Amino acid sequence: MACKIITEAMDDAPFTMRHAHIWFLSSMGIFLDGFDLFVMSIALPLIIVQFAATPVQQGIVGAAAVVGAIFGALIGGRLCDRFGRKKVFLVDLLVFIIFAVLSAFAWDIWSLILFRFLLGIGIGADYPVCASYVSEFMPKRIRGRMLIAAFSFQAVGIFAAAGIGLVILALHPSESAWRIMLVAGAIPAIVILILRRSIPESARWYIQRREWKLATGVVRYLIPDFTMDKSIKPPVEAAAKPAPEKKAAWHVTLDSYAELFNRKNLRRTILITVPWFLMDFAFYGVGIFTPILIASMMGAHATGLNFIAQDFYSSGLTAVLDVFLVLGFILNIIFIERVGRMRLQLAGFIGMAAGMFILALSQSGSETIIALAFVGFGLFNLLQNWGPNATTFLLPAELFPTRLRATAHGLGAGIAKVGAACGIMFVPLMKASYGVRVTVIFMGVICIIAFVVTWLTRIDMTGKSLEDLEDAA
Repeated sequence: MACKIITEAMDDAPFTMRHAHIWFLSSMGIFLDGFDLFVMSIALPLIIVQFAATPVQQGIVGAAAVVGAIFGALIGGRLCDRFGRKKVFLVDLLVFIIFAVLSAFAWDIWSLILFRFLLGIGIGADYPVCASYVSEFMPKRIRGRMLIAAFSFQAVGIFAAAGIGLVILALHPSESAWRIMLVAGAIPAIVILILRRSIPESARWYIQRREWKLATGVVRYLIPDFTMDKSIKPPVEAAAKPAPEKKAAWHVTLDSYAELFNRKNLRRTILITVPWFLMDFAFYGVGIFTPILIASMMGAHATGLNFIAQDFYSSGLTAVLDVFLVLGFILNIIFIERVGRMRLQLAGFIGMAAGMFILALSQSGSETIIALAFVGFGLFNLLQNWGPNATTFLLPAELFPTRLRATAHGLGAGIAKVGAACGIMFVPLMKASYGVRVTVIFMGVICIIAFVVTWLTRIDMTGKSLEDLEDAA
């Protein structure tokens, strides 16, 4: 009864500045992910020149942070459920700051790869804790919108990186400019780390640990006039019941992951992992082609430019296409509670596939290549954020109980980053062997497969509390 009163009070609470404070500081971790992703795309051509990187080294340095994020999401999610959201919330940012600074002082390509990998662990760990914080603190009626709005900070980070990267190139047109770009992300991260110390632990995490006074204190932080009838007592374990035998930490972790794959949760686990894997495979894989296709489209205009000017030029044009990413997030925030998670994810995968098939129609040298390429990339960017790029982030945070929420989100995010790494490494090889047309058709087929998996495992979620979704499992 006490548990229900506390969770219902949080679900029905008015949205206040304290909610906004928690939401904003949670969202800024996703901002850093987007910032780091895009600033690396600007820095990479300069890194290649300075270190004379081979094609294999280029692929490894580009994927290093993504591979690190796989481990960060898996480890961070489990630690978040075991030791609390706030501790991981602070440690992952500290890891990001340390290795962002060290990346700027890398002495060769392999030291840079190592530092980028370790930085990625910090980025990956922030995914499950951000999603858990937002889903557990936000009122039920706006939970979906606030989760999507938090994830939309990825696009904000991308635009910030574009602006800062281009300014750095303009003020410091040197092959060493990449060092300034990579350390730039540490500056906002330090500010965020300091501010995150002020937010409370999750009340729902306290509840599942039966720490009722602490949970009530968090609710009073959000709702100052919250009171609970003194006649209502928190549940107490029977005195005669023997204390459960304590298990080793590794055994508890294995049990938690095993629970995600039991008969009760298997369908949900498939829903949060397979579509997200395919989504990131397409998202990161197609991202590689954006500057390449722009360069081929506009090659005549770029002739004679040095490599720094070409980097500035192609990065600016790519940023124009990224306007569709922001628009997609805005539309998702508007429609997520009206249309529902599943419908947006299904429609988004179809739209992404359509964008790839339109790209396949473009012919090098034809008069329609520019229009077709912009329509294809624009549709792909718009529909991915209007649909699955946002909803795949949201689903694990809503579908699992508190004791498994961050673990499930970490598993989903980790598997998604495996897809991202596969896209980064595999798609260029496929392009070299079969050409751009076959490659983009293949990416369209990937999106169709993701649509089918979502359709077969879909779950109605709109308007339900976290506890309702847990009971429906």
